[in-house]
Amino acid sequence: MTATQGKYGLPLEVKFCRKCTMSNQRPASTVEFRNVRGQPKQSLVFDEHGVCDACKFAELKKQIDWNAREQQLVELCDRFRRSDGRYDVVVPGSGGKDSVMAAHVLKYKYGMNPILVTWPPAIYTGIGQLNFNKWLDIGFANYTYHQNRKVHRILTQQAFLNLCHPFQPFILGQKNLAPKMSALLDIPLVIFGENEAEYGNPIVDNEKPTRDPKYYSAEGRLDDLYLGGVSARELMDRYEFTKADLEAYLPVDPNRLLETGTEVHYLGFYLRWHPQETYYFAVEHSGFVPNVHRTEGSYSKYSSLDDEIDWLHYYTAHVKFGIGRATYDSAQEIRNGDITRDEGIALIKRYDGEYPHQYLADCLEYMDITADQFHAVIEDARTPHLWVKDGEQWRLRQPIWEKG
Repeated sequence: MTATQGKYGLPLEVKFCRKCTMSNQRPASTVEFRNVRGQPKQSLVFDEHGVCDACKFAELKKQIDWNAREQQLVELCDRFRRSDGRYDVVVPGSGGKDSVMAAHVLKYKYGMNPILVTWPPAIYTGIGQLNFNKWLDIGFANYTYHQNRKVHRILTQQAFLNLCHPFQPFILGQKNLAPKMSALLDIPLVIFGENEAEYGNPIVDNEKPTRDPKYYSAEGRLDDLYLGGVSARELMDRYEFTKADLEAYLPVDPNRLLETGTEVHYLGFYLRWHPQETYYFAVEHSGFVPNVHRTEGSYSKYSSLDDEIDWLHYYTAHVKFGIGRATYDSAQEIRNGDITRDEGIALIKRYDGEYPHQYLADCLEYMDITADQFHAVIEDARTPHLWVKDGEQWRLRQPIWEKG
């Protein structure tokens, strides 16, 4: 902790964007295989007018010539399209709205032959499994990587105990698997849906169509690569894992990608990406089904539905950064013009940080930790400059509905 930075390297002075509901406590994406306990985070940047980078980029999107961008997509497809009918693009996803739209438009609008690649959730929800099956039913083949369950459980446990970050093993596979399959299958083109950098990474990350290789590729010794906050070497010694056991979670060798000529692109760079419209597209073209009830911690029913760990992930984000699922959802919808900032603040006050009752017991059983261990990790992860205890209850020191 410094005079200006608190836990996780977050700014001690809490600021909220003047346009959306996001605060300067939001961390940028992390290179997960470098993530260790106590590592400072890069937080969301605000300009001199109090507007966050994500909102500034939302305004920049309005100035983009989307016809010209689509022509670039056509040229990209033409460059990688195979004339013999073989698969020519890897599309990662698990059947959520974004991956459904990406695969569908690439195949049925731009004439590509996608092969779907899935790093499945740790604990599939019923609605997630249903939507995954619907995705395949509309005309796609799929490779699903079924993780070594013993390894995945231990890594999820360690990520929670050491980093209060139970979603890390999923993120590692989500970012690593598609480039690895590109090299394995000799299919150089990988296309994700939208760029998560739109929601708060440095604005420069949105100026290119490709994902930065630092998130999925590295040359490194096992002592320098970390999973669950523990070096790969230590995990092998502690749990008698082999390198093969951990391989799926480790970054791909950049030399393999060079041999294949792998390029990892975002469809959202070429086509205007609007989450609600993507949801409607998925409903129309795959029969995508939302939840019958709102998601705990938010007011939405159609995003991040497939993994029970998701519920815990957003709860831990609220504990660490004061930002829960309702904040993420409302900030996005405000930028897209779907709700007003005042509406977003009201929704945050009502739902943000809601305790994840629905799936918590399943998550604790999966991670093989007790309720007492869970609460101890949660209490240790709380950020002092964000939280104060009022009797037996924790409350935010500077909630958005008071600070405005």
